[in-house]
Amino acid sequence: MYNILVVDDEKEITDAIEIYLTNQNYTVLKAYDGEEALEIFEKEEIHLVLIDIMMPKLDGINTTIKMREKSPVPIIILSAKSEDMDKILGLNIGADDYITKPFNPLELLARVNSNLRRYTNYSNVTGVKENVIKIGGIELNNDSKEILVDGETVKITPLEYKILHLLMSYPNKVFSIEEIYEKVWQEPAYNADTVTVHIRKIREKIEINPKKPKYLKVVWGIGYKFEQNQR
Repeated sequence: MYNILVVDDEKEITDAIEIYLTNQNYTVLKAYDGEEALEIFEKEEIHLVLIDIMMPKLDGINTTIKMREKSPVPIIILSAKSEDMDKILGLNIGADDYITKPFNPLELLARVNSNLRRYTNYSNVTGVKENVIKIGGIELNNDSKEILVDGETVKITPLEYKILHLLMSYPNKVFSIEEIYEKVWQEPAYNADTVTVHIRKIREKIEINPKKPKYLKVVWGIGYKFEQNQR
């Protein structure tokens, strides 16, 4: 049984989502602003969060930031805005996915199921079982799920970790954006452009100069690879 926190200041929306989710045997907890959501998040065991951006007291962006500081649970942004920058902002501050209002209930359920599946299979991104992978100054510990850069731990989201784990498990192998999406998200690549956003965030965390990456390199027209022999 999974507990899902639904956060939206429109009661009609939270009630509708509750119906969809409870029909799938999920337990739903509801909040109508960011402050109330954080109180529930602190007290209850939450497995996934659906959160609106525009809310009173504390908006969805700042609420997501605070939640991500405490937990790696999947967070899906609900937004009436369809502009790409709003979607990118949500991903940049730690959200795992987004869905634009008005949404199809079947799509909402598919995204919830998909994110929960990825979260519960957190340590099974690939068939590679090395506990520690070290390439250059980057060290990935698959037991603690930590990334060290030159001996210093860096904060990384679950999806960023999975992408990095995949690429570091096969150094110098080029993966297309679609391949990365399908292996990490474990579903068909219907939203593969989000991979580029996560790659950029990873570079900002592990590269000295993200604009001239030493490790995480693009192969133009093909995809990305983790460079084993840095130059």
